[in-house]
Amino acid sequence: MTATRPAPGEIVGTYIRLSPLTAADFPALYEAIGTPEVFAGGYGGGPEGYRDTLEGFTEFATGYYNFEANNVYAVRLLDGTLVGTSTMADFDEANEHTHIGWTAYDPRVWGTAVNPEAKLLLLGLAFDSGFGRVRIQADALNDRSRAAILKLGASFEGIVRRDRLRADGVTWRNTAVFSILSDEWPAVRAGLEKRLDAFGGKPVTL
Repeated sequence: MTATRPAPGEIVGTYIRLSPLTAADFPALYEAIGTPEVFAGGYGGGPEGYRDTLEGFTEFATGYYNFEANNVYAVRLLDGTLVGTSTMADFDEANEHTHIGWTAYDPRVWGTAVNPEAKLLLLGLAFDSGFGRVRIQADALNDRSRAAILKLGASFEGIVRRDRLRADGVTWRNTAVFSILSDEWPAVRAGLEKRLDAFGGKPVTL
């Protein structure tokens, strides 16, 4: 199967739905993730990437999300409330590689069904689109994100040292790299579905 970048579109799950993020969503996204707590773990280049006004966040987001090259999604509860974002990017169709990342959620939905179902939907889309390897990564200092990635069933590949300049323009991030392969996907999918079953289908609310 030839790997192909998925066409933009909505994906509906049991607890959330994913839809293409647009600039019109920036105010709602700012309400969801525009807190120091979200950026502290490395999102947006780390704490210095945080903006404390909608105007500043809009400027940040306009430069941070590359809508032409990436599939950027708004993560919404089923009632339409925007609670975060995630992206499928770095499409290498020839080698059947892609990357799921740039993920951030409203802290009020941390630990709920939101992240496991977002990963279930995005990973399913990636493998259904012919990709054989999906990379997931985090700042090497972000123990919470690294633990969450391992909990998905991803394999740790190693640390890329001095990988990218942080938002402070001075310090360099080391990146912890993980991956899931297509032949591992059935077991990973089963694990995610089991985790989601534990929430009993009860809607996520704020």
